Amino acid sequence: MTKHLLRDLEHLKKQVLLVGSMVEGAILKATIALLERRPELAAEVLHGDDAIDAREVMVEEECLKILALHQPVAIDLRYIVTILKVNNDLERMGDLAGNIAARAEDLLKYAPVRFPPEFATMVQTVRTMVHDALDTLVQSNVTLARRVLAADDVVDQIHRQMFREMQALAKKDPENMEAPISALSVSRYLERIADQCTNIAEDVIFLVEGEIVRHRRRR
Repeated sequence: MTKHLLRDLEHLKKQVLLVGSMVEGAILKATIALLERRPELAAEVLHGDDAIDAREVMVEEECLKILALHQPVAIDLRYIVTILKVNNDLERMGDLAGNIAARAEDLLKYAPVRFPPEFATMVQTVRTMVHDALDTLVQSNVTLARRVLAADDVVDQIHRQMFREMQALAKKDPENMEAPISALSVSRYLERIADQCTNIAEDVIFLVEGEIVRHRRRR
């Protein structure tokens, strides 16, 4: 690896981690806005989405420039491909944070929704997964990556429980279904964020070990 390529790869890592930091902050604000009914935080998330999108484009352009200038091979090429995929996953997570923020604003129109006790666990698990997924990338830590994969099962289980409980609540009071539907949407958004975290973890495992685990897990 030439020193110029090494320099550009280090810069690329910093840029994608900046995107990750912005997304992590957006998810934190969106979930606080939801749980504490704070519209000002929801507004911050929605207004900040364009900045995340712009950064995502910058990282993609940086990847393409490195590919064109250095024509990397082997592990360096695999690393850049991983960054491209992680960058895309992060942008989607930013969009999902915006969706949660929008739902948090919608729920202000209704009386506070009584979320199941496990919902707080779901929120915290997803926040931790986002942080760990970024650390996995920074450290090339396969052990941490597999921990992220395991946490996704917890989130999936809680989401299924949320579906059952919100469905029962809607049946009990069919004239006031808007709040349960919004709450269920939030659960779905969190579940999808967790899925994006697993994508990052799977890509890091492939980067470090050359092992494709995503299809095996989903089977």
